[in-house]
Amino acid sequence: MDFFCSFIRVDALISQQIYAIIFLMLENTSNILQHNCSLDREKPLVLGVSGGPDSLCLLDILHDSGFQLVVAHLNHGLRPGADDEERRLNASVSNLGLEFISKKVDVQVYAKENGMSIEEGAREARYQFLFEEARDRGAQAVAVGHNANDQVETVLMHLLRGAGLAGLRGMEYRSLPNAWSADIPLVRPLLGAWREEILAYLADRGLSYETDESNADTSYYRNRLRHELIPYLKGYNPEILQVITRMAELLRGEYDVVEKSVEAAKQECWVQQGNGYVMLSTGGWRRQMTAIQRSLVRKAVVSLKPGLRDLDYQAIERGVNFLHTHHTGKCDLISGITLILEPEYFYLTLENTELPSEDWPQVGAGKEYELQIPGICRFSNGWELRAYPLDVTEEIYQAVMKNQNPYRAWLDLDKITLPLIVRSRVAGDRMRVLGMGGRSAKLSDLMINARLPERVRNLWPVVVSGQEIAWVPRLNINEGYRITREIRHILCLELSRDHPGEQPML
Repeated sequence: MDFFCSFIRVDALISQQIYAIIFLMLENTSNILQHNCSLDREKPLVLGVSGGPDSLCLLDILHDSGFQLVVAHLNHGLRPGADDEERRLNASVSNLGLEFISKKVDVQVYAKENGMSIEEGAREARYQFLFEEARDRGAQAVAVGHNANDQVETVLMHLLRGAGLAGLRGMEYRSLPNAWSADIPLVRPLLGAWREEILAYLADRGLSYETDESNADTSYYRNRLRHELIPYLKGYNPEILQVITRMAELLRGEYDVVEKSVEAAKQECWVQQGNGYVMLSTGGWRRQMTAIQRSLVRKAVVSLKPGLRDLDYQAIERGVNFLHTHHTGKCDLISGITLILEPEYFYLTLENTELPSEDWPQVGAGKEYELQIPGICRFSNGWELRAYPLDVTEEIYQAVMKNQNPYRAWLDLDKITLPLIVRSRVAGDRMRVLGMGGRSAKLSDLMINARLPERVRNLWPVVVSGQEIAWVPRLNINEGYRITREIRHILCLELSRDHPGEQPML
């Protein structure tokens, strides 16, 4: 009898501990739903449910909390019993009076077509489905059942990949923007709950769940972490899971501090973002600390491919080193993203992206302009070339000698053959450049030496007087038109996008 009473007391103590764990988890989750996830019970919420313990636990909590749920399930078609699991899940959700939507995707085919692993393909297909449904229903967010154990595995994956603060801080309770939407957040209300707590909750509620046998397959990268690496690390520190989650939390705080500095630098460096490219100021970027430079490159890459998961140290460092050691050129970074460096700006671009030409003077393809003196010709991308005749004074002569503007030229007006022609380069173009002792050089070589971006060379403006080139902006003037103290009349040519007015700047 004493033994039996002792057994009851022990059993009661265990039950009390379990209830305490469940109560604490529910209390934390309730607070997280409101403060960390910023969810509103009056607005629809798409919940991704696989049928496993995590998503069913979250379904039960959200349903009891009165949220307007749309339960969404993606059938990956990877297991023989997947269709039966979908039917059972449909029945369970329908019994709760909730809307159930599902879609079947052949993940093996999807992954092959998109050059992904099965693991990555399943993840990508699932989130695309969830966010499509969220957009169609005007949902406030997409919710998924990631837990604290998933957080540990994610941080370890990023660590092994060589990630910085952005990766080591792990997942967030609320992610916006995310890889699938700029305006629909992804929320993870169970991110602070351990798997043991979730299983205890389901047992207490009498809820059954589906078991995915593929979770034991160590051919999948995450499963190897879960079943091999983490148990091994526990041999060094039994509290390794808690240590990693605390580290991730600390790094999230430090990341927020760093992010403020990065955002301030972004205001200086980030020129514009267009369809398939990000444009940054080279000079502004080079003035930043190395850590900020890395973060800006990373931010640009992520803005082009938000879902990119293999962005490691080597890719970022390759770009940073290239920007420090080159004046112009291209560098392949990662996953089809190219860094294009030009004198004033650099771009990160996706494949087959057409970069903007507004920042460079460009003569329209196949066009030729007559430039009168005085006169003006306007190019289609907003640039203007103005011509001004001036009489020589000492002030003007000194301005000519000190000219540092590559888009302004001073020529001997008396040697000009009218009308001046403005065109793009043609094959065989040569020019006697000032300072070369009267020798001529190929225009193509001069453009390379002047570090003109390759993409703008073909339509670069060339000013022709009679049968010879008189001036090419950013290259120099023709030796035969140089200014000396003996000349009496000067032609000022000024190329601008700022519309300087009626008189040239001295």
